[in-house]
Amino acid sequence: MTGYIIIGVLVVLVLICLVSSLKVVRPTERGLVERFGKYNRFAAPGLNLIIPFGIEKLIMVNVTEMMVSSEKREIITSDSLNAVVDSNVYFKVKQDEESVKASTYNVYSYPTQIVALAKTTLRNIIGTMTLKQANSERNTINDALYKQLSKETANWGIEIVRTELKEINPPDEVQKVMNRVVIANNEKVAAQDFATATETKADGEKRAAVKQAEGKRQATILEAEGEKQAKILTAEGQAAAIKLVNDSVEATFTEKAQLLRKLEAVETSLKDGSKIVVPTDGKLVNIIGNLAGIDNK
Repeated sequence: MTGYIIIGVLVVLVLICLVSSLKVVRPTERGLVERFGKYNRFAAPGLNLIIPFGIEKLIMVNVTEMMVSSEKREIITSDSLNAVVDSNVYFKVKQDEESVKASTYNVYSYPTQIVALAKTTLRNIIGTMTLKQANSERNTINDALYKQLSKETANWGIEIVRTELKEINPPDEVQKVMNRVVIANNEKVAAQDFATATETKADGEKRAAVKQAEGKRQATILEAEGEKQAKILTAEGQAAAIKLVNDSVEATFTEKAQLLRKLEAVETSLKDGSKIVVPTDGKLVNIIGNLAGIDNK
């Protein structure tokens, strides 16, 4: 009976040791296994066997992207103004074994160290700028902060993903003055835009009036030209009609004049006692007409 109890106890102890020896490393983590306080091996995601009872220890390291804030702080600019500056730094531990070891053994609490570095770097960068430059050159500040942090953390196994300058706020009194300047500039721009719009409208109306006047002038010219052509055509028609009348009158006058001369010749002949043979079946009027050249039909 005692033997069974001992065996049972041993089995339980083995199971306990086995369970405590199995460690799971998640995909978002990497593990460092230490044996008696000295680095022994790298633990990849999955199930890992660790010797229990303090012989081996598993240290988990997060390899996902993280963010720290440099926290708001006052920085004196080169024009002696106190600017309140805040920024975010995004970073992550590289996933290879050497980088994970460096993040654990080469630096103590790298998030805290990154915050301290960001504060110092921002003070050095913005301290050489005026407040106006700092506000207008945020991309330059971000680039400088990113490069400096990447350089300083190169042996920590850290990758600086990006930096983000959140705000640069001047003192309240300076902010009020700046706000008044912005409002004045906006009003100036609005006035200029209104003046430009008014001038554009006036120019448009002027061009429209010029086009309308030119259209009326062209219409008047075309109307006068039409009237001129109509008068010319009317005059030409009248001239042609007068010519026809003159030609007709002249022909008739010539014909009548010739007839009159013939009649005068007949009359003279009759007065002179010329002999005229009269047909027995003819009338005297017809005979005289024939002598004068008149057609008596």
